[in-house]
Amino acid sequence: MTDIHERLITILVRGHRLAPERLGLDAPLQGLGIDSLATIELLWDIEDQFQIKLPADPTGLVTVGDVVTLIDVALRPQPHADAAAETTVVIGAIAP
Repeated sequence: MTDIHERLITILVRGHRLAPERLGLDAPLQGLGIDSLATIELLWDIEDQFQIKLPADPTGLVTVGDVVTLIDVALRPQPHADAAAETTVVIGAIAP
């Protein structure tokens, strides 16, 4: 179990009153009673707890593991916009 998964379990237990043993990575969100409205609330809780910004309308969130993956991706360092622009300039300068 990863730290992200453990922290997500804490959020789900506290905010949705779910039993921790039901919150394996393959547990379906709908099977846990987390509908679309509850998913939005969960995403807000995750943003607060992890101090991250998530997409407004993430797709493909079917299981607890999908939510863990979403958090993991959001926590990864993002390339700086200026670095991408510099890369584009360099690539453009090399191209014939």
